[in-house]
Amino acid sequence: MEDEREIEKVLVYQDRLLSSIEVPDKEKIEERISVSENLLAELGYSLPDRSANAPAHALDSKKLGLPSWDDLSREAEDSVGEDANLEQLFSEEELRENALVVRRLNNEFDQIHRLDKCEVAIAAAAGILAGIVDVLLVGIPDKTPDGLKAGPLSDLIRDAYDKKYPQELMQELANKKISKVPYDAQDNRNTTVLVEGLSSYYHRLVSLGHDPWLGFIFGVADILSGTMTTIDKNGHVVIQVIEKYADRTEADVFKAIAKQALHLKTDITTSMGLPVPFMALFNLMQFGHIGEYDQTIAEIVQGMYHEGYDFIHFRSMMISTMTVEAFVRIAYALKRIGEGVPVGDAIPLTTNREKMPKLGTMLFIAHSIAAAINAGKMLFSKDPTMAIPVPGTNIVIDPMAVNYPQWIAFAKYSYQQLKWSLVTKPAMRDRYVLNSIDDELYGVYEEIDTLFDEIAIVNVPPLPAST
Repeated sequence: MEDEREIEKVLVYQDRLLSSIEVPDKEKIEERISVSENLLAELGYSLPDRSANAPAHALDSKKLGLPSWDDLSREAEDSVGEDANLEQLFSEEELRENALVVRRLNNEFDQIHRLDKCEVAIAAAAGILAGIVDVLLVGIPDKTPDGLKAGPLSDLIRDAYDKKYPQELMQELANKKISKVPYDAQDNRNTTVLVEGLSSYYHRLVSLGHDPWLGFIFGVADILSGTMTTIDKNGHVVIQVIEKYADRTEADVFKAIAKQALHLKTDITTSMGLPVPFMALFNLMQFGHIGEYDQTIAEIVQGMYHEGYDFIHFRSMMISTMTVEAFVRIAYALKRIGEGVPVGDAIPLTTNREKMPKLGTMLFIAHSIAAAINAGKMLFSKDPTMAIPVPGTNIVIDPMAVNYPQWIAFAKYSYQQLKWSLVTKPAMRDRYVLNSIDDELYGVYEEIDTLFDEIAIVNVPPLPAST
């Protein structure tokens, strides 16, 4: 900051010096020289030849003295004082022109990131299409005499899992030692510390090893250490060793990972399948007085799992979220290619705002619309078994209708959009303006360097004397 102020003072000082220099009128000088030459010629004096090819008189050897920066800075401070700033270099009209240029550059930057009608239409179409998939094809899990059913797409995916992982084959695999894990206690008969809710229905919900994502952290750790890590129905975290399962451990981390994957595979199509990713963490949310039974959030989520809100349904719900991603990214790429962007640069694998200026905003709009439609689905599908009234209103929502992946995507892009609007965009706009000004400034610097090279001659050799 001090360096900048020092430079400003020197610039103001030099500007004042330049302004104080009186430049003589060249035409009047030439006129006076001609009059003088005529007078001398009339008096009989011989005059030197002033033509371009005439030999010049000898000049003394000269040096161009350049002051040091410290000396120049001291002179500037003595002359202009401490309050000098760059604005003093410009007139009022020039300052207004500068402000207009900055506003124009800001508008240019905003235009680069502003969605046109086609891009808004792409985002809106993607969100509406994803909402239709969620409402009509994904549906809501429901236990029926024929098994767990939901929308057509969900049923199709569940049938595909049943065919790929038939329960008979999975049960046979589960009985083999290679798939047995130390965290698979189904009740408290062999535990040393009581785990509330540990049962054949809920043991996969309370055991972190059965989480499809967290299991590859906590489950693998349990296999290596011979422990069972649980969050019981009352929100208590319990880590204990079950002696009966001591022979189910592995010493090698890669074998532990393989055993973890194999065990999850055996559980995926069971009647109480794997929970939704991170579902066990909701057991920690022991607060809320929801519905006529004053249930906590943890109890609501436990009820959702009991009613069939499991990992296979999670995979079904992902289809609507993937619809948004695929639709927006493909349409965005095709539009950029149509605008002349090379195919390699048009492929939207990243939402980096510098490489893909509008993609992040389009995805945010699309996921917002899809999430809003899912909120309507929660509002209008009133399952009496899971209906939750909103306090102070006549509104009842169905938590079984929540599209978990869609709300995760909405939260992610909402955070990115908020960060972009409040932090990243202003910084990028400032950088864009400064870079544009710097490009012009570098041109001025080149001219200054050229001029300086012409005049900053340390030694001027003597010219040949006239004969």
